[in-house]
Amino acid sequence: MAGRWKGRALLVAAAALLGLTAASAAGAQPAATSSSSAALAGTLNIYGFGPGDDVANGRAEFATRSLGSGVTVNNPRGGFNDQAFLAMLASRNVPDVVYLSRASVGTYAAKRAFVPLTSCIRSERIDLKQYRAAALREVTYKGQVYALPEFTNQITLIVNNEVARQAGVNPADIQTTNWRKLRAANKKMLRIEDGKVTRIGFDPKIPEFFPLWVKWFGADIVSKDGLTPRLNSREAVAALEFTHSLIRDHGGWDRFKAFRDTWDFFGRQNQVARNQVGAWPMESWYYNVMADNSPGVDITAKFFTNRRGGPITFFQGNGWAIPRGAKNPGLACKWMKAMTSVDAWMTVAKNRFDLRKRQGREFTGLYTANARADVKIYQDIFQPMGRKQFDEAVVKLVQASKYGFAVPVSPAGAEIKQAYIDAINRVLAGQQTPRASLNQAQREAVAAIRRNR
Repeated sequence: MAGRWKGRALLVAAAALLGLTAASAAGAQPAATSSSSAALAGTLNIYGFGPGDDVANGRAEFATRSLGSGVTVNNPRGGFNDQAFLAMLASRNVPDVVYLSRASVGTYAAKRAFVPLTSCIRSERIDLKQYRAAALREVTYKGQVYALPEFTNQITLIVNNEVARQAGVNPADIQTTNWRKLRAANKKMLRIEDGKVTRIGFDPKIPEFFPLWVKWFGADIVSKDGLTPRLNSREAVAALEFTHSLIRDHGGWDRFKAFRDTWDFFGRQNQVARNQVGAWPMESWYYNVMADNSPGVDITAKFFTNRRGGPITFFQGNGWAIPRGAKNPGLACKWMKAMTSVDAWMTVAKNRFDLRKRQGREFTGLYTANARADVKIYQDIFQPMGRKQFDEAVVKLVQASKYGFAVPVSPAGAEIKQAYIDAINRVLAGQQTPRASLNQAQREAVAAIRRNR
């Protein structure tokens, strides 16, 4: 509990410091984002990206080449940290471009810590139509774009066919259209031995995917303008009550989590390979984990559907933004454009496909916020590689991206997210009922928006 209060205090302090920073820059105009030759020299300072996997590093190399030989790119190791970034703002020693969660973009935009990308988009002729609408809305505050989005990480259901067979479950009942059938399947697939959970039936993945369960009703946890939280709506309470019931079926959160924490999630002995789970919603990147580590698993990818049976998926991810006071905003703009471009995504996708093919491993695609890149990767690079379960999953993942939504951008986006995470954790710990806990989260979210507007 002390950790939660400490986190909440940090967010309040962040808002206050951002307010001071914005006030000091209130009369300043955003720095120019000229694409002249003079801008193609010097050092581009990046914060929050750091070295990553082959896809991250490959695009960074592509973007660096696009800047030309006269530019040095400084990309220190490590991810984005609010406290560290706030210290940079306070000292007025800011990086040129930052990489952060799209959920936080609205907060920094509201406090004028980021510059709108209007000049950048115009000078570099960036076509915003290439980006997925839901992802772009995440970084658009009061009609202005403040960041360029990267991955989408769409969510589908991963069904362990072997567990379903062992439990005598009809695969058609492992779906989210009919919650009554889903709970019945959950009870059949789970396993408890000597008072301990030895197999999870259906993991609803809360609090992480809570907005997806609320969307099942067609509702959002925040209004479209981002100014009215709806964390205690009838739909939100019902979603939490149902997902909590799936966990209670296993004997409660403590037993459920204790077993889940034993999984070799990223290894060869992962929960699917060892038949430790029946099904769960998961982001697109996990298919690559299974393909690399347990290519023989018997799985089926299925859409997460709403109550009418229509596919839905939840977009989350990071984006690139330019802080106010950046010394080289022109370079930053060129970097952002290159990192999210069709050519960059195609380059790294082809490299990954070629590597997988040489190794005899599956290529499970890349899923980005650039819709045009996704289409070209699927049409020009992807090829079925012999394992039906992964080849069919790619088709589902490509289709799922068309049905994506994101939590509307808000000046208190990160705090709203923390409020519902804390609320769900209280329910899981048995401290409050879903309604009481979400009522508290709603009050916290309302107060956060008032502080940040």
